[in-house]
Amino acid sequence: MTKRIYVGNLPYSATEEEVQELFSQHGEIISLAMITDRETGRFRGFCFVEMEDDAADAAIEALNDQEMGGRSLRVNEARPREDRGGQGGYRDRGSRW
Repeated sequence: MTKRIYVGNLPYSATEEEVQELFSQHGEIISLAMITDRETGRFRGFCFVEMEDDAADAAIEALNDQEMGGRSLRVNEARPREDRGGQGGYRDRGSRW
């Protein structure tokens, strides 16, 4: 089984390679998603890392509150995504024509 890890408070200058290097010390990374702003394309300071359960637990234990680029990382198991109620984007409201 795998776990998805939330990594917050990353420096805005952090690269995917730096995050991979940091987490790969604790096991194999299955996926890594660096979150960027839709409008500007700039990194938003957080990402999601997916790893096997044991590796994820080890990474969370070792990296939570560790400093990177002068910032204290927030590393924990990601919560399920909440339904935002269709804000933005297209949503079919039924045909009126």
